[in-house]
Amino acid sequence: MQVTSPVRTPLVQGGKTYADITEDICRHVEAKPTKEWKMAFGLSLLVLAYGTYCLAWTWWEGLGVWGLNKTVGWAWDITNFVWWVGIGHAGTLISAILLLFRQKWRTSINRAAEAMTIFAVICAASFILMHMGRPWLAYWALPLPNAFGSLWVNFNSPLVWDVFAISTYFSVSLVFWYIGLIPDLATIRDRATNKVSRFFYGAFSLGWSGSAKTWARYEYISLILAGLSTPLVLSVHTIVSMDFATSVIPGWHTTIFPPYFVAGAIFSGFAMVQNLMLITRVVYKLEDYITIEHIETMNKIITLTGSIVGIAYITEFFIAWYGGVEYESYAFLNRMGGPYWWAYWAMMTCNVISPQLFWSRKLRRSVTWTFFISVIVNIGMWFERFVIIVTSLHRDYLPSSWTMFSPTMYDIGDYIFSFGLFFTLFLLFSKYLPVVNMAEVKAVLRSSSERLPEKVGGVAKPRATVVED
Repeated sequence: MQVTSPVRTPLVQGGKTYADITEDICRHVEAKPTKEWKMAFGLSLLVLAYGTYCLAWTWWEGLGVWGLNKTVGWAWDITNFVWWVGIGHAGTLISAILLLFRQKWRTSINRAAEAMTIFAVICAASFILMHMGRPWLAYWALPLPNAFGSLWVNFNSPLVWDVFAISTYFSVSLVFWYIGLIPDLATIRDRATNKVSRFFYGAFSLGWSGSAKTWARYEYISLILAGLSTPLVLSVHTIVSMDFATSVIPGWHTTIFPPYFVAGAIFSGFAMVQNLMLITRVVYKLEDYITIEHIETMNKIITLTGSIVGIAYITEFFIAWYGGVEYESYAFLNRMGGPYWWAYWAMMTCNVISPQLFWSRKLRRSVTWTFFISVIVNIGMWFERFVIIVTSLHRDYLPSSWTMFSPTMYDIGDYIFSFGLFFTLFLLFSKYLPVVNMAEVKAVLRSSSERLPEKVGGVAKPRATVVED
């Protein structure tokens, strides 16, 4: 009797050897910039230049150039801040938590996801500086003695908690990303053919020798950083949610915000990883490393977190009804049928309905559908933050204070600035640094490849998939 043993689809396809991995991933770093890359980089610089103009004008004239008014004092600035922080969650989750759980499928996508985290947090921090109005006094948010010109910060304020949480998150994520780069930088250093490349890659590889002791210390520090990063995934967006949850504004004052915000952050972060990796996969010809299995696994996480977000939306309505507070009930009914109904239903359609399409295995494994739904999810998550902030503010306790918020060109231009900054940084990263972690892919090659990496009897030995009984 012949029994076919179900073997998991290989994570590294194409029968790659260790040398193939090095060549495939180093190729785009060592080659000259392509015409397509130059066009994309030029476009991102153009977008960044326009956004920089809008930002400079905002700081020169003051926040009055935004569409804020006496009732809606927070709008696009905080919406974009929370949105970018959420996008930065997937990188640390993929790198830290999945490393601790020994998930091998993370190895091909963790490098780009970590870079995305760092760039997204930089974009989020830019909105903190924007809505300060006087960014040159940003250091006042730090716990400095009064002799430095600022008053001691109010540690009861969630806005101060944001400063500590995000700066810690950024620092740990940056160190984690850089430590993971060191072995690959040393590989590029050893392959470099000109003095400039050899000098810079050599300097940043910190004298990596590849000895057994060096690898042992590398793995040791990676686990320590993963352990430090894991609580940050939960704490950062929890603290961001407390900007709202600790207030007394109807629609904000709810205890469901921390877990709901964390799930939403992972939801939007994985969607952005999908968008970036699907493009990178095609442009740099990395289909054998970023496989359909990787795409399908991330889509499963998007479906899970999207379902959690949908349950959170329903729970919010139930709490508003069950609590019996008329102002709370009105806030949610106003979201659904008030002047901003279109934003609410866009949020529900994009965040609750669209991810459920991934219950279909065919759509879950489709590159086109994955890219499309991931874009829809990120649009929906932006609308979610907009709905939470603006619809909770534009209807005050006094009908005489009721008003509408409309963005100006500077609101939109400052948002465009963050996109220009993000894609400029990501394009530089993808050109001059390896987008896939060579060292970690090689570490899982024996157990995750279609063929054994070494040659047996002069021929690459296929993996067994059939068991004879």
